[in-house]
Amino acid sequence: MWMFRYLEGEMDIPIYREPVIRILKGKKFYIGHGDGLGPGDKGYKFIKKIFSNKFCQWAFGLLHPDIGLALMRFFSAKSRIYMGDEDPFKDPGREWLVQFCEDHLKNHVIDYYIFGHRHLPIYFTLSDGKSKYINLGEWMFASSYGEWDGIEFKLKFYESEINTIYGT
Repeated sequence: MWMFRYLEGEMDIPIYREPVIRILKGKKFYIGHGDGLGPGDKGYKFIKKIFSNKFCQWAFGLLHPDIGLALMRFFSAKSRIYMGDEDPFKDPGREWLVQFCEDHLKNHVIDYYIFGHRHLPIYFTLSDGKSKYINLGEWMFASSYGEWDGIEFKLKFYESEINTIYGT
């Protein structure tokens, strides 16, 4: 969120702040971070407004980096405590991104919904029996990533001891 223009300006890597739709080899992809989509996640939606506020960004920039990092670690730890250590993907009816995808499918034809916000490797077939909700997971522990081979999108793991894919 606070990368501003560095990757775009220095490395010519575009940053998309909102989800995008892309068609690849006849398959339609809805690609985004996934934050703030769907019902619920009200705490994150509130904090996102603060983080994206220009004044708050400016004020944070005045802090010494050690203080800024300490604050980020503190709030990150609080978030993990809130989430708990149990498997958070148990009931698709309570998964905000699954709910978002199901609702979005009512008016759109999408083959793959690709997100990363949940930090869990998830491969879930939606109620139409064809569309997939895929959460790429994260790199630090699961080393999970996505691969599009031109025919299907796969969720894979790179030399990881954790190789659990949640969903169906």
